[in-house]
Amino acid sequence: MHMKQIIQNLKTGETALENIPAPQVKAGHVLIQTSVSLVSAGTERMLVEFGKANLIDKARQQPDKVKMVLDKIRSDGLLPTLDAVFNKLGQPLPLGYCNVGKVTGDGRREDGSQWSEDRGSGG
Repeated sequence: MHMKQIIQNLKTGETALENIPAPQVKAGHVLIQTSVSLVSAGTERMLVEFGKANLIDKARQQPDKVKMVLDKIRSDGLLPTLDAVFNKLGQPLPLGYCNVGKVTGDGRREDGSQWSEDRGSGG
């Protein structure tokens, strides 16, 4: 089973709608077939703008991360640190975080009871 996901590439700033494998339901969780999803204009706009920024602007926007990178250079060396930074920037970031839909997979609660059929989620 597949699902659609809005993906942000932090290296290039490109945003795309991708078909990705649906997650497997875990014990104590549910799988929701989304009928409506929310993409926060503020949060997602910030991430899109961050993705489109050049490397210097990205560093200016996250000074705490710059300190972490400098600490990693001291402990691990320049090349392994650069490799880790570019690898992190190259990982796709899913956008959107709230949805409403029908439960299609039921991992059951610890007490064995089922979740209700209609669900909303956020986070």
